[in-house]
Amino acid sequence: MTVMLPSVLAQVDELVQPEIRATLERIDERTRLVAGYQLGYWDAAGEPAGRGGKGLRPALALLSAQAAGQPVRRGLPAAVAVELVHNFSLLHDDVIDGDLERRHRPTAWAAFGIGPAILAGDAMLGLADEVLADDPTLDVRAGLSTMHTAIRRLIAGQAADVAFESRPDVTLDECLAMARDKTAALLSCSATLGAVLCGAPTALVDGLARYGERLGLAFQLVDDLLGIWGEPAVTGKPVLSDLRARKKSVPVVRALTSGGPAGDQLAELYARTGELSAADLGLAAELIEETGARDWTEKQADRLLTEALAELDQLGEPGSTGERSDVHADLVAIAHFMTGRDH
Repeated sequence: MTVMLPSVLAQVDELVQPEIRATLERIDERTRLVAGYQLGYWDAAGEPAGRGGKGLRPALALLSAQAAGQPVRRGLPAAVAVELVHNFSLLHDDVIDGDLERRHRPTAWAAFGIGPAILAGDAMLGLADEVLADDPTLDVRAGLSTMHTAIRRLIAGQAADVAFESRPDVTLDECLAMARDKTAALLSCSATLGAVLCGAPTALVDGLARYGERLGLAFQLVDDLLGIWGEPAVTGKPVLSDLRARKKSVPVVRALTSGGPAGDQLAELYARTGELSAADLGLAAELIEETGARDWTEKQADRLLTEALAELDQLGEPGSTGERSDVHADLVAIAHFMTGRDH
């Protein structure tokens, strides 16, 4: 099912993307070329290539500031910072995984080399700190603490993901913990950072954090499903890409630990040396589905979405300065978009 983009994403194009472009001017020209390519602003030669990503994380950051009763522009530092951190993680992730394609074109390291891609990621991480520290009217110390906690969790999740590739005995609980750290941590940060910087009450910040954590895990489960059954023309990744890399994603681990013959056969495929053939990859996808892991993962994503929306309902109608009175509706719309996507 294709879900329409929430209207709040237009604010990301209007307000956040120009700020990110301006922020990139702080770094050297060579690194800026790689960073802007990663963000989708230009091609490898520096020629304009259109808008960047969909901007889901910066949209959440803008809304979190508005939920605290602040004007949308007070959320700009948070929005810019989380998008920079997100793309730092993608740059390094693509290098680690050896992925050659993202968003229907070569990954940054494939286009520029490993060294330039890593340095561009490092630069974006540093810029995220600078952006938060620039505004003395914000609670910078609390904001940096929130963001750095998410970054530490993100790194721990990525480290676990890498370690799982060589481990045959990954448990489902370990896999879910990895997904929470790798993806949900930054989504939770995105949903709270604007509010934290604006000095919002603890109860509001905690509720937004729980919303973001549950939404983030649901988002990762949907991404895991797309990594196996998504359409390459839509996802921008090769068919069966996660199985080709023998990723221990949630549906895979659920299947491997199912205890039946289909799970055992999948384990045999994953234990083979050398590349898996197209027939092997197709069989692996069928085996995962046969164990019920696909259906289970879909139901878990649905449950987590319901829990995320319940957290919003418990907060009541978030505050507003009058610029927008539908913050709650926008947070709901983003949640449905992120978990109902086919992209």
